[in-house]
Amino acid sequence: MERRTFLGAGAGIATAGVAAPALSQGAVARTLRVIPQANLTSLDPVWTTAVVTRNNAFMIYDQLCAQDAQGEIKPQMVEGWDVSQDGLTWVFTLREGLAFHDGERVLAKDCVASIDRWRRRDPFMQVLWPNVAAVEAMDDRKFRFRLHRPTPLILLALGQTQFPCFIMPERIAQTDAFQQIRETIGSGPFKFVRDEWNPGQRAVWEKNERYVPRQEAVDGLAGGRVPKIDRIEWTIITDPATSASAIAQGEQDYWEYPLHDLLPMLRRNRGVVVEQRLQEGTYGICRFNTLQPPFNNPAIRRAVAMAVDQRDYLRAVAGDDPAGWGVCEGVFTCDTPLANEVGSDLLKMHNIERAKQALAAAGYSGEKVVLIAPGDYPQINALSLMTADIIRRLGMNLELISADWGTLIQRRASKEPVDRGGWSIIHTTSSGQSLTLPVFHLFLRANGPNAWFGWPDVPEVERLRAEWVEKGGDLAEGRRIAEALNREAMQAMYYVPLGYYWQPSAWRRNVTGVFRAPATVFWNIGKS
Repeated sequence: MERRTFLGAGAGIATAGVAAPALSQGAVARTLRVIPQANLTSLDPVWTTAVVTRNNAFMIYDQLCAQDAQGEIKPQMVEGWDVSQDGLTWVFTLREGLAFHDGERVLAKDCVASIDRWRRRDPFMQVLWPNVAAVEAMDDRKFRFRLHRPTPLILLALGQTQFPCFIMPERIAQTDAFQQIRETIGSGPFKFVRDEWNPGQRAVWEKNERYVPRQEAVDGLAGGRVPKIDRIEWTIITDPATSASAIAQGEQDYWEYPLHDLLPMLRRNRGVVVEQRLQEGTYGICRFNTLQPPFNNPAIRRAVAMAVDQRDYLRAVAGDDPAGWGVCEGVFTCDTPLANEVGSDLLKMHNIERAKQALAAAGYSGEKVVLIAPGDYPQINALSLMTADIIRRLGMNLELISADWGTLIQRRASKEPVDRGGWSIIHTTSSGQSLTLPVFHLFLRANGPNAWFGWPDVPEVERLRAEWVEKGGDLAEGRRIAEALNREAMQAMYYVPLGYYWQPSAWRRNVTGVFRAPATVFWNIGKS
């Protein structure tokens, strides 16, 4: 497939504009105008794993503890924690001055309810939960975990970046974990302005004047989350050339995921900074729906994987320069301790003819393949179109649906057959940090109806994940289990790893305080 092109992009940077509200010069100086990675359609960070929803949540909510730049877990909402000598009781104490956006104090009971809702969806805490006897409030500021057996990973689960445990008021946190919340009351550094939210166009947050940040300097996602701007506005611009023009002309301040084709033009603009803000590479995947034909047949999934060449996908997203991307034919983040390619032979074939033979041998009989591609998310759209090309070349019955990212997020939750609104293949991306350990590797989880979208049911993967919790502290044992996990995942092939690329961000030079982090956050950022 040819690399996508944008005719007139150069002219667009010089001339295209974007409609924006009329703001006074003073208001502009106090407003950070952002072009986000995708449309914000869901506000519930427990109901969906969409990164755009998590970015929104990092502004609205706060965490009990958080990861610093070295991956260490540090106190955030809590002053600290005490662990009993036998390791069976963990007591957490909230720091003073915490309040929700509605003025109510943050209490231990809010934390207990928030933990209970979050743990029902978090793949990490699902593995640890059999070790938990109870989570209970002791008074207004203290709550505790009582455990059946010592579980040091409790701290990493609570402070993780991948699927954060955000704290909500008890009455909101009591919502079923499989139903979306509608209220957006947190205790974080910014408040969501519900009246100005127009999905597909705009979302707005205002500074939380009640927020009391920690006194430590920001370090990764830990430390002082200081709101240094009065107002943050996200404007959804689906045309990359228009986005580039808006940044170049100062109509927007920050572009989270610039199109790689346009980076050279942005770098030539003296008023624009282009840098790699995210600490990890961005890993792409192709995800199969294992509940519905034809991909309820693992042999058909493996046949498709035989035709995949990660290099084609990565060039489609990030261009021909191999410094901008890397092949990674295993399930764990490359160049990390658990990375391996045991059992990854299928991903090394890159052979369409052998894939056709395998598809015929698997018994494919013309079932429709519904592949949803997000037209407003260029990077994931490029991955999707590459797979669509493979499906066509294999002679499969493809229906390619172009939708916006918000619609894709809603539709991927459907378990219905394709003729009743279901799907066969979707694509997404994740930070490398999210794929380093079995316990929070979202795509690896294979516990059937409770797994991530696609719902694979592979008991051996789940057994190995549980074994890693028990033995992963031993480096040799952890490595052995990781190799077994890679082999089992490649045999079941419920998703296809597509390698990684580096995704820079772009911002106006008068934007201050931008720092490297494992997620896109807007605290500590201001404008001069």
